[in-house]
Amino acid sequence: MKKIINGAKYDTATAKKLDEWWNGISRQDFSYCEEELYRTKAGKYFICGTGGAMTKYAVSSGNNSWSGGEKILPMSREAAMEWAEQHLEADEYEAIFGEVTEDSTEQLNITVSTALKAKLWERAEQQKVTVSALALQALEEYLK
Repeated sequence: MKKIINGAKYDTATAKKLDEWWNGISRQDFSYCEEELYRTKAGKYFICGTGGAMTKYAVSSGNNSWSGGEKILPMSREAAMEWAEQHLEADEYEAIFGEVTEDSTEQLNITVSTALKAKLWERAEQQKVTVSALALQALEEYLK
């Protein structure tokens, strides 16, 4: 499946399939849902999903009637991580986004330039770690 959304190309044939999830319901059921998580060569994440008439993938077939359908849903890295937390086992999650530590943490929000953000995402992708883990590592090294 291929779609252009907000000027970006999302193509299941050229993107890397990271993992998949199925709700375990028969394809004939209105609640059937299957999703595949992808990452484009540009580092954008998206879901290619298929579902029945009672899912977010439903399409109108006229006269207040619905049928199953499929869609591409772009998402941020954070949204992809949330999707993976909900649908994947821990080992599958860490294979995609890197190891998660068991330390207790507190959330800290910072603002960075667009250029620095791009560098952080690129380096995190290369090292297969989360941006948070990479930033934390840099801060710990800086504050030694």
